[in-house]
Amino acid sequence: MVKLIHTLADHDDDVNCCAFSSSLLATCSLDKTIRLYSLSDFTEVPYSPLKFHTYAVHCCCFSPSGHILASCSTDGTTVLWDVQNGQILAVMEQPSGSPVRVCRFSPDSTCLVSGASDGTVVLWNAQSYKLHRCASVKDGSLVACAFSPPGNLFVTGSSCGDLTVWDDKMRCLHNEKAHDLGITCCDFSSQPVPGGEEGLQFFQLASCGQDCQIKIWVISFIHILAKIPDQPKQFTENWSEDDVSNWLCTEGLEDLVDIFKMNNIDGRELLNLTKESLADDLKIESLGLRSKVLRKIEELRTKVKTLSSEIPDEFICPITRELMKDPVIASDGYSYEKEAMENWISKKKRTSPMTNLVLSSMILTPNRTLKMAINRWLSETHQK
Repeated sequence: MVKLIHTLADHDDDVNCCAFSSSLLATCSLDKTIRLYSLSDFTEVPYSPLKFHTYAVHCCCFSPSGHILASCSTDGTTVLWDVQNGQILAVMEQPSGSPVRVCRFSPDSTCLVSGASDGTVVLWNAQSYKLHRCASVKDGSLVACAFSPPGNLFVTGSSCGDLTVWDDKMRCLHNEKAHDLGITCCDFSSQPVPGGEEGLQFFQLASCGQDCQIKIWVISFIHILAKIPDQPKQFTENWSEDDVSNWLCTEGLEDLVDIFKMNNIDGRELLNLTKESLADDLKIESLGLRSKVLRKIEELRTKVKTLSSEIPDEFICPITRELMKDPVIASDGYSYEKEAMENWISKKKRTSPMTNLVLSSMILTPNRTLKMAINRWLSETHQK
């Protein structure tokens, strides 16, 4: 049974989106406003409508906690609002200035994704309100977005029909033409598919498009991290900023943690530090302290060279000359790092990196056997 209980007619133009929290209903419109209604009686809250955007508001969504509302607009901004009083917490400008069509919070409320008409997708830190990562799709406007329930990947859909899977570091994990006439919406199931393989979780994703079709996808990803060797600890160049902070504390350099974090020093940048950059960029005045840091970095470089020299040749990508993390087999029979080979192909290189002959197919097949061998080698190396 379906029964209409209320009709709201406060907007002056087309209503583009609506979203629920546990106590509020939010709506946004071409009239540039966002309106908030109490679920108890559907009266508009005293501080509604929310006004800031100078053009149409395309999308609005609550954080999972329900404390923050995000809205995005043709004006190229994504705005975060405090739903308790309607005050603006942050105005986040799309780097390209392009109209923002969609925004979504991660399940833990720490991140927010915004997608724009020019194909740019930005991952924002929803706590510091700063840009964390940025990427883009090749064609079309981004009009749909959904996070996986664990929050370690998200999917975007474009007006050209492309469905793209991203991880939390904004690496493109998968991209394909899902709908002929453009995607209109996508969403994950809240529960994993029963009977997944050991170490993997499978979630269903639904996408719908202007081709009159709804497609159901199964997306798998690793969820038992304890079974995966800790690669960042093995290879300094893969360290995160937090890994660098832990290393500083281990080496008795905890006083430098804040300085390194302020300058976003990760593993790769750590290995490239020089006495000049320590003094000029990081503003470390003490000569003795700079010397100690350089000495410790040189020890790391030596370890990196030693470990790199021990990597079996078959584990090294022919393109990057680095240890493969996600090996795939190309039609030439050789294995490559997935991202490197995708970049190779995307640059109109239809030839094999190894033989220089034309590839018979652009399909890349995951090399699970090689990946298991690499993980096993990493585990054994870690135990030595």
